Amino acid sequence: MNDLDFNRDKDLAKDFLSNFADSNGDAKYMNILQDVANRKTKAIEIELEDLADYKDLDEEFIRRIAENTKRYITILASAIDELMPEPTEALPDDDHDILMTQRSEEATENTDGSDPKQKMPPEIKRFYEVYIKASSKGRPFTIREVKASYIGQLVRISGIVTRCSDVKPLMQVAVYTCEECGFEIYQEVTARVFMPLFECPSYRCKVNKAKGNLILQLRASKFLKFQEAKIQELAEHVPKGHIPRSMTVHFRGELTRKVSPGDVVELSGIFLPMPYTGFRAMRAGLIADTYLEAMSVSHFKKKYEDYELRGDEEEQIARLAEDGDIYNKLSRSLAPEIFGHEDIKKALLLLLVGAPHRKLKDGMKIRGDLHICLMGDPGVAKSQLLKHIINVAPRGVYTTGKGSSGVGLTAAVQKDPVTNEMVLEGGALVLADMGICAIDEFDKMDESDRTAIHEVMEQQTVSIAKAGITTSLNARTAVLAAANPAWGRYDMRRTPAENINLPPALLSRFDLLWLILDRADMDSDLEMARHVVYVHQNKESPALGFTPLEPSVLRAYISSARRLSPSVPKELEEYIAGAYSSIRQEEAKSNTPHSYTTVRTLLSILRISAALARLRFSEKVAQSDVDEALRLMQMSKFSLYSDDRQKAGLDAISDIYSILRDEAARMNRLELSYAQALNWISRKGYSEAQLKECLEEYAALNVWQIHPDSFNIRFIDA
Repeated sequence: MNDLDFNRDKDLAKDFLSNFADSNGDAKYMNILQDVANRKTKAIEIELEDLADYKDLDEEFIRRIAENTKRYITILASAIDELMPEPTEALPDDDHDILMTQRSEEATENTDGSDPKQKMPPEIKRFYEVYIKASSKGRPFTIREVKASYIGQLVRISGIVTRCSDVKPLMQVAVYTCEECGFEIYQEVTARVFMPLFECPSYRCKVNKAKGNLILQLRASKFLKFQEAKIQELAEHVPKGHIPRSMTVHFRGELTRKVSPGDVVELSGIFLPMPYTGFRAMRAGLIADTYLEAMSVSHFKKKYEDYELRGDEEEQIARLAEDGDIYNKLSRSLAPEIFGHEDIKKALLLLLVGAPHRKLKDGMKIRGDLHICLMGDPGVAKSQLLKHIINVAPRGVYTTGKGSSGVGLTAAVQKDPVTNEMVLEGGALVLADMGICAIDEFDKMDESDRTAIHEVMEQQTVSIAKAGITTSLNARTAVLAAANPAWGRYDMRRTPAENINLPPALLSRFDLLWLILDRADMDSDLEMARHVVYVHQNKESPALGFTPLEPSVLRAYISSARRLSPSVPKELEEYIAGAYSSIRQEEAKSNTPHSYTTVRTLLSILRISAALARLRFSEKVAQSDVDEALRLMQMSKFSLYSDDRQKAGLDAISDIYSILRDEAARMNRLELSYAQALNWISRKGYSEAQLKECLEEYAALNVWQIHPDSFNIRFIDA
C-alpha cells in the first residue's frame, strides 16, 4: 500500500468544495459555507454521491473517505477552515466571538512555541460541524450484517429506534488557566472520559519550578450536544428463530433531537469500537463495545407536521381535491385487497384525518381524535384492516390484547442503565402520541389492564404516581380496537348488550362501534370468493375502476387536509341538536337498545363532520357532512337493524313507507322533498333504488303523489 499523502488529499478536498456545481450550475458547497459564515446554519453535509459525480476525483480518494471516515472528517474540516469566506451580513458579537478575538491577540504576544498544549486547537475556533453522508444507492445494511471488518468505515443501517436519552453537553475541548503564570492551556477530549491536567506545562512555570495549579474554565471550554439512542433490527430482517439485535447510536451537534422512540429510520454513520472504562474494564478484560457515530438521519415515514409537499405532489393533491368523488376514492384505496367493507373503510379514513383539537380559554381540552372499535365474527378481515392502517399512518403502534399489560400500554418505571436513576419508559399509547394505536383482541384483555385505556381515550393523558415519580404524559392517540363478541361469534338469540361484553364506560368513549356480522348470502359469498381467488392468483386487487392511490399519496393528502380547522356554522346548530335528540328518543322507545347514546355521541357527530369537511378542504362544516356522519353511525349497526326488520316481518318497501310517514307526522307536514326522504332512509341503511321502488308502488296505490321532475312527495290527506 502506498504511503498516504494527507496534504494532497486536503488539496483535492479544497478543489472539490470550491468547484463542485450542482445540477443547476450553482456552487453548492461554497453557498453552504457562505451560510455558515453568516451563522445561518451549523451543519455542513458532504455527500459521497457528489464526490463520485465530480469529474476530477479518482475512485481511490472516495474509497479512502468511506474506509477512514473519522480521519477524513478532520481533513475536510481543515480544508473548510482555509476556504471559509468572510460573512456578508453584519453579525452581533456573542461571547464566543469576543473570547476568540482576545485569544488570537494573546496568542501573538506570548508564543514561545515550546509547548504544544498552549497551541489553540482548530476545534475551538470552529463554529460548524462536518458530516459525511453515505451514498443512498443500494440497500442499507441490517444490524447483523455490520461485522468487525466495517470498523472505522461509513455504513448505512436501517432499524427502529427503541430508546433515546436526554440531550446532554459533551466536552470537546477543555480549557484551563494557570494560577501562577495566567496561561491558557487547551486539552482536546476525544473519548467519553478524560484525565484532567493538574500541573501547568508552560515554559514560565518550568523555569520558575512553580507547579502552577490549573483551574478548569467551563465558560471558555467547548461543548457539543450529545444524545445516545438504541436502534433495533426491523422484524422483517430477523432470521427464523432469532431475536432482534440492537446497536447503540451516538448523535452529536445538529443531529440531536432528530429521532424519537418508535421511529423507523435509516442512518449513515461510522462504525467504531469503544473500550470499557473504570470498573467495567476490569471485569470485561479485553472486550470493547461498538457503536455507530451518526452522520445523517432520514425517516421512512414523516410526521404529518413535517410533511413538505413537492411541486408535483401539490398539483396531484389539488387535482384530487377538485374530484367530486374523492371521499370514495380515498376510502377504496385503503386496503383494496380486502373485499367490501366500503363504509368501514370510510370510517377508517376519517380516523386517519381526525378532527381539530379544541382548547378552551380556561384550559379545558376537547379531543379531536376519533376512536373506532371493530367488533365482528372471526374471519371478517379485522386484523388485516388494523395492520394496513398502521402501515399508512406516519406514526402507528400495533399491540394485541393478551400480549400487552396495563404498564405496557401506558408507562413503566425502570432503572436507567447509564445513570442508575429511576426513569419512565413510555408504553404503546405514549409511543403512538399524535398517531394511531391499534389494539387487536381487545376483548381478551384483562379488565384491570383495560381500565388504563379509559383516561387515554377521553383526557388523552397518562397520569402516573409510581416510585417517587408523579407526572402526566401526553397520549394524543386515536385508538383503533378490534374485538370478537362475547361467545366468539355474534349470538342472534341474545341482546346486543350481552354480545358486546365491554363496559358501557368504555363503549361510550368509542365514536363508532362497528358490528361486522358474517352472514350466509349466496350472491355476496360468490363475489367475495371470486375476489379472494383473484387476489391469490395475481397478488393484487381486481380493477376498482380507477388506480388506487399509493400510501405515500394518501399520507400527503391527509397531511394537507389536517392543516384545516373547520367550524360548525350557526345555521346547523338546530339541525344537529334535532338529530341528536331524535336518536335519544328512538333509544328510549326501544326495548333492547343497540348502543349507549350519551353526550359523547353528540361530540362524535361533530368530530366526524369536521373530519369530512377537512377531506373537502373546507373551513365550514356543511349539512351533507352531518348527514354522512349520522349515516355512518347508523350503518355501524346496520347488520342488526336488518335482523330486527326480519323479526318484525317488515319488508324493505313497507319499512321505507313507515319511515317517511313517521317523519312527515313528526314535522306535521304533508310535503317532503326527495333529498330529505333519501337522507332519512340512507341513515337506516336503504338504497336509492329501494326508495324509488317504494315511491312508485305507493303512488300506484294513491297514497301519495310524486312530482314528475323533482320527485318530491305529497301525501294525499285521507
